[in-house]
Amino acid sequence: MVVCGLGEVLWDVFPDQEQFGGAPLNFCANLQRLGHHATLLSAVGQDERGRVAIERMRQLGLNTDGMCHVSGFPTGIATISKAANGEPAFVIPRPAAFDQVTVSPELLRTIKASGVCWFYFGTLLQTQPEMEHLTLSLLQELKPARGFYDMNLRTGHWDLPLVQRLSAHASILKLNEAEAETLWSLSETGADEFSLEAFCGFWSAAYGIAVICVTLGPAGCLIFQRSGITRAPGYSVDVCDTVGSGDAFAAAFLHGYDQGWPMQQTARFANALGALVASRAGATPPWTPDEVVAMSSLQA
Repeated sequence: MVVCGLGEVLWDVFPDQEQFGGAPLNFCANLQRLGHHATLLSAVGQDERGRVAIERMRQLGLNTDGMCHVSGFPTGIATISKAANGEPAFVIPRPAAFDQVTVSPELLRTIKASGVCWFYFGTLLQTQPEMEHLTLSLLQELKPARGFYDMNLRTGHWDLPLVQRLSAHASILKLNEAEAETLWSLSETGADEFSLEAFCGFWSAAYGIAVICVTLGPAGCLIFQRSGITRAPGYSVDVCDTVGSGDAFAAAFLHGYDQGWPMQQTARFANALGALVASRAGATPPWTPDEVVAMSSLQA
């Protein structure tokens, strides 16, 4: 499977350390480890963080052909703290280098020739109008590649019309339960009572989305398809930090889905990789496919 991702490369800044990350980077790194080929389109600054970012990408087995080096803008950071609900809270200074992505005609031709079948995008980058335009242009240029929209709403870096526009280009949408409830409360659904089933049915019909993945933290996930709903329980682990676990889930889900696995198997595999990443430090910690298979075969 050949995947192209567009989005932020940044450093997660914790109180005691910095970890390399960014949802698109994490997603691509996990796909690469699962045996696929992923090209990430992003940008770093001409600074020390940018230099080390390129080095880390190579260590993760990712090619850096899609990376821009820009002057006048710092390599992105996300300062992370723990919110009252235990989930990570992010402060992301803008504009950053990742807001300056460009794709040359030569690179676009190379990506098209690679046989790309999925195009991954999120929400953060697209809050810049130029970057939303780039995203939509690439979705058009790379057809018949399908869109994988990993929503990842960050406070102050999204709005409902943007999410609606991006949703219309998704074959697969991934979000968490809190995001689903927020979108339900802002949308004119014709109903007051929220449920995941009602939200997924409404959002799928409104934007033509074939599959919606809702992550439920330790409770696992719910997968909506027009043919029905699949629930898969989570796996109990000692959580080190949850940063990157949702991105790992997304990569593992696409891995199983693209290979045509039964949905229950795909969901369990995705839950297992998400749990493994949450049990280890950093957004892209070491793990092996055999570990994921072993965990996914356990009774959750």
